[in-house]
Amino acid sequence: MIRILMLALVVLAIVGCATPYQSRGLAGGFSETQLDENVFQVSFRGNTYTSSQRAADFTLLRSAELAIENGYRYFVIVDAERYSQTGAYTTPTTSHTTGSVYGSGHYAYGSATTTTTGGQTYFYSKPRSSNTIIMFREQPELDGLVYDAEFVARSIREKHGIVD
Repeated sequence: MIRILMLALVVLAIVGCATPYQSRGLAGGFSETQLDENVFQVSFRGNTYTSSQRAADFTLLRSAELAIENGYRYFVIVDAERYSQTGAYTTPTTSHTTGSVYGSGHYAYGSATTTTTGGQTYFYSKPRSSNTIIMFREQPELDGLVYDAEFVARSIREKHGIVD
């Protein structure tokens, strides 16, 4: 019984919070796929407690970390997607009936009450974010936004209270 209670508490702790900055796991997180020497696709999947802005920030943070880890200082986003996986679930219904009967002679009187609970439908949304990035050692002469990986990583870690 204690093991079941502990398992229930662990599950509640995992699913009761926004997805943390972590490699993809049970509650979501980031992942990446290397497409070329200096090209990555970076994704983040949040749970229902994660805002779309948090998912976008964590995708950008992982993009910056990949650039730094691979010896690059700058990166550009050449493709970005933001969307949500949506769905619904309905709780099961349960009915409980109580009654009483009173009798006297050839007559019987009675009443019954039925209470039904459950059957509520809940809608959810899980944010998703994806960037395809190209990394550079020197700041490229490009039209558009060029990110400084060290600045982006520091800024987003500070915003979300992430400690190295």
